[in-house]
Amino acid sequence: MAGDKKNGADGPRVFVVSGRAIVSAILLIAVVWLTSSNRFWRWMYPIRYQSLIQEHAAQVHVNPLLVASVIRVESKFDPHDVSSAGALGLMQLMPSTAQWITTMRSAEDPNLKPIPQNSNISQPSVNIALGTWYIQYLIKRFHGNEVAAIGAYNAGPQRVSNWLSAGTWDGRLPSIMSIPVGETRHFIDRVFYNFTLYQRIYGGEPAWKSK
Repeated sequence: MAGDKKNGADGPRVFVVSGRAIVSAILLIAVVWLTSSNRFWRWMYPIRYQSLIQEHAAQVHVNPLLVASVIRVESKFDPHDVSSAGALGLMQLMPSTAQWITTMRSAEDPNLKPIPQNSNISQPSVNIALGTWYIQYLIKRFHGNEVAAIGAYNAGPQRVSNWLSAGTWDGRLPSIMSIPVGETRHFIDRVFYNFTLYQRIYGGEPAWKSK
C-alpha cells in the first residue's frame, strides 16, 4: 500500500559501539592526559643531583637549568662517565681543565668553599662545583652571551673568540650552522633544546630560578 512505510524507517536508531572502539577512546584520553601532565614530562626528563646543581648555581649566579642541560648532554647524569678523550664525571671535565678551574675559582671567588687540588673530580659535588663555576666564567668572558659560553664549554674559549672576531659566527643560536666544527654545533643545539624543555617543565619552581 502507498501508505505503508519501510520497516524501521521511523523507529529508534541503535548505534553499536564495539569494545575495541571503547578501549581505543579510553587509551586516547589517557595519552592526552599523560602528555599534558607535568608529572609525565618530569618522568621523561628527570634531573638528578638537583640540590647540588641548585646550590652551586646559586653561589655563582648561573641559571641552574642551564647547568642541568649541560650535564644531560655531557653525561646523561652518569657520574662515572669517561669520554674517549679522558673527560670525567657529570660535566665531563678534563683533568687539566679541572686543575685550572680549581686555581682560578679560589683566586677569583675566595668566599667560595675551596676545593683541594687533589680532589676526585668525578665526585658529583666536586664536578658540579667546578663545572658550574666554569660556565659562569665563560658567560662573563663572553659578556653575558650564554650561547657563546656553551660553545666555548665544548670547543674552548679561544677558538670561539677567534670565530667571533673573524665574523665566522655571530654568537647567536639561530646561526650555529656557521660554526665550522660539527661537534660544537651539535652540542649547542642539544644543550639549548634541553634548556628549553627544562624551563617548561621545571621553570615555574622557585628553586630552579636564577639567584
